[in-house]
Amino acid sequence: MSTIAAVATPQGNGAIGIVRISGPEALSLLTKIVLPSALSFDHFRPWVMHRGRFQAEDGSFLDDVLGVYMPAPKTYSGEDMAEIHCHGNPLILQSVLARLFQLGARPAQRGEFTKRAFLNGRLDLSQAEAVGELVGAVSRTALADSVQRLCGHLSQKMADLRGRVDALRAELAVACDFPDDEVECLERSRFLEDLSGLQRALEALLAGSKRGRLMQEGARVVLAGAVNAGKSSLMNALLGRERALVTEVAGTTRDFLEEFCDLDGLPVRLIDTAGLHAQSQDPVELLGIARGQACLEHCDAIVLVFDQSRWQQKPAAASCPDSDYAEILSNYAQTPKLLVWNKRDLVAAGFDLPCWAKDYDNCFVSCLNGQGLDELARRLHDLLLGSAEPASEHVSCNVRQALALSKAGKELSALICDVRANVPYDLCAVRLDLLAEMLGEVIGVSTPDEVLNAVFDRFCIGK
Repeated sequence: MSTIAAVATPQGNGAIGIVRISGPEALSLLTKIVLPSALSFDHFRPWVMHRGRFQAEDGSFLDDVLGVYMPAPKTYSGEDMAEIHCHGNPLILQSVLARLFQLGARPAQRGEFTKRAFLNGRLDLSQAEAVGELVGAVSRTALADSVQRLCGHLSQKMADLRGRVDALRAELAVACDFPDDEVECLERSRFLEDLSGLQRALEALLAGSKRGRLMQEGARVVLAGAVNAGKSSLMNALLGRERALVTEVAGTTRDFLEEFCDLDGLPVRLIDTAGLHAQSQDPVELLGIARGQACLEHCDAIVLVFDQSRWQQKPAAASCPDSDYAEILSNYAQTPKLLVWNKRDLVAAGFDLPCWAKDYDNCFVSCLNGQGLDELARRLHDLLLGSAEPASEHVSCNVRQALALSKAGKELSALICDVRANVPYDLCAVRLDLLAEMLGEVIGVSTPDEVLNAVFDRFCIGK
């Protein structure tokens, strides 16, 4: 295999820049371009930093550097590796790379160091993906999820599932070899029981796919409600800065605003929409309301903001009497909702929650003095991710992994139907083999090359 090289630190000027080398010529290349400072130096000792000078092709001195050699197999890529730590001037880094290329190394492709780690058995595919997600994590919770997968929590779950499937394949093979003793070898009732256990385990893993997506992409949370209910004030309060214009003029927000924030450890994309105003005749305002409705179609949660001071005097009703709010409650029934009753500071005598609102999660806040905002953040976090299971028990998966698990789940459901319909065991064995292959896709045991290429193409160069 060829020897590759790339800059492993971010672009731009910095105190330190690192050039990474991997492949059979790693030590040879390091020896040729780093001239050690110590007079007693005789060779690069493994895992020891040696100070030296980086020399250009003409022998000129370009930088004072540190060089380290790391022999296979216990390296990141599983190959011989070397690193050159120099000052983080892009001109120096590019000079080091150019010299390495002159001496026979080739430029590393995106994610090629991690791809080699996968191919050499240092990581499985789910762990390799976790590396890229770890680098791009945008919140502490997302960071913790990525570390969990990198440490092999998902890999262990998949190993357990595949072990159970392989045990069933072995028993089924015996039953197929001795068809007259089929019941004695593997009773259908026990076969169904084992398959149902696998199905429950798969469903638990798939439940983590939503968490993984939200952690990687951020949850889309739409703030909706009547004009001057306090949506923009709530957005500013959650962001901790004045992002949206807030005035006493009704309909100040004419278009939706979108901003990122870390909400109790969850990356969230807050979307402030134009106020609901069904009777409006203003074409610009109506266009803004229509855009807000489009945001509602593709969000992960809806925060409906109410002005407590206005609802305090409304008569009791079995259903929401406001047509704009009622439309959202009915049209987006499957989307998680949090009803936020704002302007608590204006309701000194307390507030009786309407009967129809008690079927939803409710939170009472004041954007003016910050009362209830911490509780709102916790409630929204739990609404999106759930709070029953301890964080340490969560095993999230990304979109690709969820797709593979979903395909495996459909195959397993079809197999259960076949067993219940008394389909011969030799035909059931075919489905069981397919199930094992689909589960293997999650950790890269049986993953097509085009999928592997797509995974590692998302990485940065040098990782």
